[in-house]
Amino acid sequence: MDEEKGATKSAKIFMSVALYWVISISIVFVNKTLLSSPTNNIDAPSFITWYQCVVTVAAVWFMGTMGIANVPKFELKRDVLPKIVPLSCVFTGMILLNNLCLKYVELSFYQVARSLTILFNVAFDWIVLGNRTSLKAFGCVLLVFFGFVLGNKEEVRWSIQGVAYGVSASFFVAMNAIYVKKKYPLVDNDPWKITLYNNFISSFLFFPIMFGFGEPKVVMQSPNIYRSEFWVLMTIGGALGVLISFATAAQIKYTSPLTHNISATAKAAAQTVLGLMWYKNPITPLGGLSVAIVLGGSLLYTLIRRLEMQAKDKEAKSVVEEKQPAIEEKKIAS
Repeated sequence: MDEEKGATKSAKIFMSVALYWVISISIVFVNKTLLSSPTNNIDAPSFITWYQCVVTVAAVWFMGTMGIANVPKFELKRDVLPKIVPLSCVFTGMILLNNLCLKYVELSFYQVARSLTILFNVAFDWIVLGNRTSLKAFGCVLLVFFGFVLGNKEEVRWSIQGVAYGVSASFFVAMNAIYVKKKYPLVDNDPWKITLYNNFISSFLFFPIMFGFGEPKVVMQSPNIYRSEFWVLMTIGGALGVLISFATAAQIKYTSPLTHNISATAKAAAQTVLGLMWYKNPITPLGGLSVAIVLGGSLLYTLIRRLEMQAKDKEAKSVVEEKQPAIEEKKIAS
């Protein structure tokens, strides 16, 4: 019986990790195709990102209506909506800049171009939340930064636009993490609700961006809008954006948050290798080393931060246990 339970648990872990890897890697490859493919792309990244937001809203509405996976019913509260707008502005910038970075850099360089998220996380942790980073963790940040500099130096098809968008995307990713923590209580700490609000608001925020860059004209003049393959890819990209929420939750449920972060780092390495195999773009040995340094530094940072959080929790628990006898004595005395 115990062996059967163990086998079932192992199977669930394997399936959850495999599901996360397949969906996460597929999102990147689908978006890269839509943004850079000579046959299925449209030079309108804001339009592509907007469409995927609309698909996400429609999918969340459908799942909520049908009662799928405990997704709440479609509901937007008037008092909550304006309070979520600042977060949605950051979210809009994050997803658009991620796609712009992917458009201008090789897939093998994508992780390096966006690797400064960890640096911005540490900076915002100190500036906004007042949390100081340990020397060990900061050493990992410096290692990632070194990998970023080396990668930029060694990238064969280097793009200043791609790097600028990557650094900007890293900034917005870190900002998004801060804002999500602050706004979560407004939506009852429900990730589906915050997904709904963000994508609903973003679908409107994209209109001035699209018109500002003249994308409606580009879209209407593109022959790809008459190709069914293009719209299938567009819809798949939006659907995968919803499915990744399921996959992430499943992986954390059947493993742990730490294992999820380790899995995400390993997935990024596999994604880089697959990108090299698929697109066959040139890469120098030091360019490959820069990817390894960035991913290794990120993994070490995750492990060190996890150990520090465990030590802090243990210390807080011991303080409570020390105070408990004194509290009991006061109760008896009263």
